[in-house]
Amino acid sequence: MKKLLPIVLALAPLFAAAQDLKVALIAGKTGILEPYAKETETGFMMGLEYLTGGKMEINGRKLKVIVKDDQSKPDLGRAMLAEAYGDDKVDIAVGTSSSGSAIAMLPVAAEYKKVLVVEPAVADAITAEKWNRYVFRTARSSMQDGLAAATTLKSGSVGFLAQDYAFGKDAIKAGKEALAATGSKAKVVAEEYAPQNATDFTAPAQRLFDALKDKPQPRVLAIVWAGPNPLNKIADMKPERYGIALAPGGNILPVLKTWKAYAGTEGTIYYYYDFPKNNMNDWLVAEHMKRFKAPPDMFTAGGFTAASAVVTALQKAGGGNTDKLIAAMEGMEFDTPKGRMNFRKEDHQAMQPMYHFRIKKDQKNEWDLLELVREIPASELPLPIKNKR
Repeated sequence: MKKLLPIVLALAPLFAAAQDLKVALIAGKTGILEPYAKETETGFMMGLEYLTGGKMEINGRKLKVIVKDDQSKPDLGRAMLAEAYGDDKVDIAVGTSSSGSAIAMLPVAAEYKKVLVVEPAVADAITAEKWNRYVFRTARSSMQDGLAAATTLKSGSVGFLAQDYAFGKDAIKAGKEALAATGSKAKVVAEEYAPQNATDFTAPAQRLFDALKDKPQPRVLAIVWAGPNPLNKIADMKPERYGIALAPGGNILPVLKTWKAYAGTEGTIYYYYDFPKNNMNDWLVAEHMKRFKAPPDMFTAGGFTAASAVVTALQKAGGGNTDKLIAAMEGMEFDTPKGRMNFRKEDHQAMQPMYHFRIKKDQKNEWDLLELVREIPASELPLPIKNKR
C-alpha cells in the first residue's frame, strides 16, 4: 500500500484535470468578419454565464473555454480545430464566422470524431452535401434566410446583389429556391456578384436596374451582404427612378444605424434585440446594455444560442462522450434569446423563427431602428433536407 501511495498521488492531478469540461470557440477575430466574431464571443460567454448561474460549471464539473482566431481563413480554421481536438482535448467545439472556414472544418470533426456546433456560418452546404454526423448548426442557414425573405415577396420581379464567395452564392441559390418553395409568383430576372470587399457598386447596380426597369411590379432589388452593406451607395443611384425598391437583408446594428434615411424599407432578419419576448432575451438585453451601453446584436444572440446548445447537450449527455452527445442533440430542444429551438434529427439544423422588419420613421434613440412587421414561425419555413444521410 505504501508503494502504491506515491503513484496514486501522482495520478491525482490527472484525474482532477479530467473532470474539466473543455469547449473550443473558433472565430474570425481578425479580418473582414471581425465584428461578427467579437459579437459571437461576447454572446457565447454571456450565455455560459447565464446558463450556469455564473458558476461556469456543468453537473459539478468546471467548464473551460479555449478561444482561437482562424482569421476567417479556411486553412487556419482547419488547423485551429485540429489543434483544439488533438492538443487541447476539447469535448466539443463551436465555430466559425466564415462559411468557407466552417466548411473546411467539417472533415476535421469527422476525423477526430468530435462534435462541432457551427455558429454563425450560414452556407447551406454545411448541413447539406458537406455535412457529417458530428456537425450541428445553431446558426440559421442561407436557405432559412431565403425562405424568410420569400414570404415577403408574393409577386413581381426580383434582382439579387451578393458577394462573390460561398456566402453570397449560397444565399442567391437559396433565395431562388425559396421563392419556388413558398409558392411565390415573383420572378428572378437578374443576379450580380461583387467582390467581398467591393466599395464601388455602380456597374453591377446599373445592370440590375436595366434588367428590372421594364419588368412587372413590384420590382425589388434584394441585397445580401456580409460586412459594410452597399444599401446607401445603391440608394444614392436612385433606383426609384425605375420603380425599384431595395430590400436589404438583416445586418449588425452599426450598419442598421446608417439606414435611417430609408424609413419604410422592409426586409427580413435573424434577430433584432427588441423583437423576441422571453426571459432569456430580457436578461441578455438588460445585461448587455448595462455592460456595453448598447443592446446585443444579431451575432451576440447567435453566440448565446450556441452556448445554450452546448450547455444543454453536456447536461443531457452527462459529459463529453461524443456518442452520448450526438444521441442527446439529435432532436434536442433548447432555449435561446429567440425562443425555443430544436436540432432537426435528419440534418442537425436548428429550426427557428425569423423576423420581417420595417425601418422606423420615428426613431426615439440611436438604437430604436426597426419595427416588427411579424415573426415568421419555423413552421412557415419549409427547409428542405439535402444532406442525403
